[in-house]
Amino acid sequence: MMSQVNNDMSILLIDDDPFYSQLAVEVLNNLGFDEVAVANDGSSGLNCLTKTDLRYDVVICDLNMPEMNGVEFIRHASQTGFDGGIILLSGENKRMLETAYGVAKTHDANILGAMAKPINPDELREAMGRLQPNGQSKRSFVPQAPITETQLRDGIEGSQDDEVKLVFQPKIEVATGRIVGVETLARWWNKDRGILGPGAFIPLAEEKQLIDSLTNTIYKKAVQQAAHWQSEDIELRTAINFSVNSFSRQEFCDFLVSTVQKESIDPSRLLLEITETQAMSIAVDCLESIIGMRLNRFGLSIDDFGTGNSSLAQLKNIPFTELKVDRAFVNGAAQNDSALAILEASISLARKLEMVVVAEGVETREDWDLVEQLGVDYVQGFYCAKPMSNEDLMTFMTKWTGPHWQ
Repeated sequence: MMSQVNNDMSILLIDDDPFYSQLAVEVLNNLGFDEVAVANDGSSGLNCLTKTDLRYDVVICDLNMPEMNGVEFIRHASQTGFDGGIILLSGENKRMLETAYGVAKTHDANILGAMAKPINPDELREAMGRLQPNGQSKRSFVPQAPITETQLRDGIEGSQDDEVKLVFQPKIEVATGRIVGVETLARWWNKDRGILGPGAFIPLAEEKQLIDSLTNTIYKKAVQQAAHWQSEDIELRTAINFSVNSFSRQEFCDFLVSTVQKESIDPSRLLLEITETQAMSIAVDCLESIIGMRLNRFGLSIDDFGTGNSSLAQLKNIPFTELKVDRAFVNGAAQNDSALAILEASISLARKLEMVVVAEGVETREDWDLVEQLGVDYVQGFYCAKPMSNEDLMTFMTKWTGPHWQ
């Protein structure tokens, strides 16, 4: 049954077929949604999002439209900062719809579902129910203007006006429901603008060739925090993201080891995360350095698995201890045969290579139940916890009673 508050949601329907548009509006009205606007193509839909004062909670968009298809619309909508829910609708075959759904999710949009025409009222009701209260997106940040190079340099050097801040997303052990670790994520604090997302400073750091200096700062802060947790007998394993290119320099590896030694922390409490697309192009000198990290008892994780062009031979040769399946193959996989197949294959591959498996992007009870059934070891996602400051994390851990506590 639809709740009373859902009747107040504002919906934008984008479809170039007048017959299906009328049918969809009737279905929405019958479900209690009265505020429904209609656009007959993607460009008109974008104008509705950017040139009106009305804020839409949900956009229902046809996949196959002239000039701008549904996936292209989602990409443009994300660039405008739209953070409402999006539902893909299509008369194409199931395989095409699933593929489009997967691509759409890479644009960091709040995709509620993808369904075939004509609209099934029960499927639509279920998809609308995935929208968070008040129409909030599951994204932590919408697109933000970048900081300046001067601010970036000042922050890396330790300015009072700009600073790298760390937030931590809990990692949950499926078998026990315990919080056993965190992934460290970087944010930027500016005295005038407050907390900014990675898009405001990571691309700039890469462009200005300051990414190594920024990475060192993030790593040092993360190790210091991990050392503090160790001193307080707080059992959390800390994961930190790296570019594989950093491992081509011996001085970088020496820095990783010396920082751990300085803070007197056990290296096994740290996990170095490398994305799959980077890992697959790894050079021999990087591989030698990474082996050195493993010999020093650092953990090594392959992040966002399934999104790059994998070479299984190279994957075998790199001494990973953990495989993280990308959220595109986890969230909603119970209704997506292609995503489910990739998820199952990834778990099987990890088992044969003696790696533990982390499922990213678990955002619903259905996602949790699926990965639990498939034998995933650890979970990250908004169903359990969002990224948070250390202070909030400590409070969160005192209240935590298990994955379904909410």
